[in-house]
Amino acid sequence: MPVVINGSTGISGADGSAGTPAVQGTDTNTGIYFPGADRIGFAEGGVQVGEFDASGNLKFNSGYGSVATAYGCRAWISFNGTGTPAIRGSGNVSSITDNSTGNYNINFSSNMPDTNYSFSGVVRWAAGEPSGIVGMGDDTPQTNYCRVVTVTNNTDAARDYTYVFVAVFR
Repeated sequence: MPVVINGSTGISGADGSAGTPAVQGTDTNTGIYFPGADRIGFAEGGVQVGEFDASGNLKFNSGYGSVATAYGCRAWISFNGTGTPAIRGSGNVSSITDNSTGNYNINFSSNMPDTNYSFSGVVRWAAGEPSGIVGMGDDTPQTNYCRVVTVTNNTDAARDYTYVFVAVFR
């Protein structure tokens, strides 16, 4: 059923389906539909490719054959950890705190909803720097920052690296 404009209540119409979305253009099997209570679905070519559920989760088919919740990168940073740390690029990061050699707080612009996040980090060493790893600092996770440490692979000694990359997922 095509979308009906109802002057006082906005746009209303049938819920539709992936095969025949309620909101569509000239491509009648591509558009928006309503697969259930408090859910908004998105279809392309008659197949569900995305959804917002009642909890506000974004779900999409990213090529794995089904629509599933997307766990996005909530913050990321690329920085120079030598001398005074300098941010090369970032998302949802307000600043870096240099606690000591190879020990940094990555301060979030917008807090995490809780401390149940994880992060992944790598270092890329420059000429003369030993290979290294990034780990979580020894304090309890916080919602407004995550503490990361960079150490050498061969001695586990704290070390500043020229290239540090961290991504936070929640």
